[in-house]
Amino acid sequence: MPHHTPLISTIVVGLVLAFILGAVAHRFRISPLVGYLLAGVLVGPFTPGYVANQSLANELAEIGVILLMFGVGLHFSLKDLLSVKAIAIPGAIVQITLATLLGMGLAWSLGWPIGAGIVFGLALSVASTVVLLRALQERRLVETERGHIAVGWLIVEDLAMVLTLVLLPAIAKALSDTPSDPSSIVLSLAITLGKVAAFVAIMLIVGRRVIPWILHFVAHTGSRELFRLCVLAIALGVAYGAAVLFGVSFALGAFFAGMVLSESELSHRAASESLPLRDAFAVLFFISVGMLFDPTILIRDLGPVLATLFIIVVGKSLAALVIVRLFGHPRGTALTIAASLAQIGEFSFILAGLGVDLQILPERGRDLVLAGAILSILVNPFLFTLLDKWVARYETKKPAPAVEPTAAPDAAEDTLPRTSLTDHVVVVGHGQVGQFVAAKLREAGLPYLVIENNDDRVAKLRHDGISVIAGNAADPSVAAAANIGAARCLLIAIPDTFESGQIVEQARAINPLLPIIARGHSDAEREHLARLGATRVMLGKEEIGRALADSIPARPPTAPDRPKTVENDMRAQEVAGPAAE
Repeated sequence: MPHHTPLISTIVVGLVLAFILGAVAHRFRISPLVGYLLAGVLVGPFTPGYVANQSLANELAEIGVILLMFGVGLHFSLKDLLSVKAIAIPGAIVQITLATLLGMGLAWSLGWPIGAGIVFGLALSVASTVVLLRALQERRLVETERGHIAVGWLIVEDLAMVLTLVLLPAIAKALSDTPSDPSSIVLSLAITLGKVAAFVAIMLIVGRRVIPWILHFVAHTGSRELFRLCVLAIALGVAYGAAVLFGVSFALGAFFAGMVLSESELSHRAASESLPLRDAFAVLFFISVGMLFDPTILIRDLGPVLATLFIIVVGKSLAALVIVRLFGHPRGTALTIAASLAQIGEFSFILAGLGVDLQILPERGRDLVLAGAILSILVNPFLFTLLDKWVARYETKKPAPAVEPTAAPDAAEDTLPRTSLTDHVVVVGHGQVGQFVAAKLREAGLPYLVIENNDDRVAKLRHDGISVIAGNAADPSVAAAANIGAARCLLIAIPDTFESGQIVEQARAINPLLPIIARGHSDAEREHLARLGATRVMLGKEEIGRALADSIPARPPTAPDRPKTVENDMRAQEVAGPAAE
């Protein structure tokens, strides 16, 4: 193997190890992020064996940060934030403050200066977007009140961290332990805020019109390749331009690019097209973070590591629990928010890395943040398991009320009610194919119900008065809520054959006689779905070919105003051939 290809070897070895360890973590119901971080540890300088190129890994990680922040901006919803602003904004601010103070207390006990304590505390105060959303989605909590609060809380935390990343370089001198001139700090801060304000103004005034227009123009070319390239060019180009022209961080530029793009009707397509590359570079980002982690800290600094973990899992969560309860929300909601925030992730890594680069946070602080992140992500699934058991025990032991309650119990607020529809058609997925099928069912006057897991599509269906259940149709509770046992037919309109197979198996177990029609893309997929119990599998290529063949006219159409010339008559005879006889 040639040894002069550090970029290729860093990417290949890192991704292969990340895949193996991520798959193992997923097998044990742990976030794959732990596997990615451990892959970085294995290829880092603190473990024996192959050592990846650190400088190349850091540059690849920068692209990962850009695409991560672009994704955060794409999913930023001001509407969701405003719907829970009464608790999410003050709650997140108070929780960030308390967690930062706890971190500063630990930093003070370790003899660090106040600036290092502030950066360390802020890094411990923000939860991982990836871990939190995955935990909520697995429990179908995203569309519930507690899910909205958790997501809104997360948005406030993300915005606070974006602002911190922007301002930290400007006030680095003030936070360092070296004396500095206050006037120079104020001037630097004013210049930074002015550049940020100019960038934000340009993005909101010009970018808001130009970027969606470019995206729509490219979409009308019909080239998926160009559209995907356009999305990546916007994300990377705006981030790079913001850094070069305005001195703004890559993270802020990418975030605003995604936020501006989120207002476009094509934002969901942009998110899906950029997702594969975003995920790949995000994995490289976590690998590069893992390379910085020295595992020996678990031995030589066990006390501070446990204290850091205590702040993340207990201190921060307890603060969130108390805040939510003080706002009058039930225990189930408070416990869900507390469990959701009991971990740290990508923003913590970015902030800790920036603190070390600016010589504010010691490398020991970054190691403690990394150790706290890995351990808290490992612990988080067990917290949710305890929460699930508490909810189940609370429901079974709670005595029946003597009078009709004015509100549903907090632990049962997220159960899915069974639809009253019978002899109906259940449509799984409301993408382009699902929308076409639903339109045909409406024209025929047939009752139907949609199962969809895309939040925006669910909201639109509910707004249009269409029966919809949010969730995965392979989930037994979702299938039961859709009353598949009494349905006339099940139409699976999603493109993912693996997921379709799970849905077919689940539905067939409920109703052995139910007609199940699914879509596939190849003969192998048709055989797979038929073997699992699908009644009929439609292949797109066959249906398009059949429709095209059926559309061929027997003879050329003759319009009343078509000029009858000898040339036209001869051409008609040549085309018609034997069919004219």
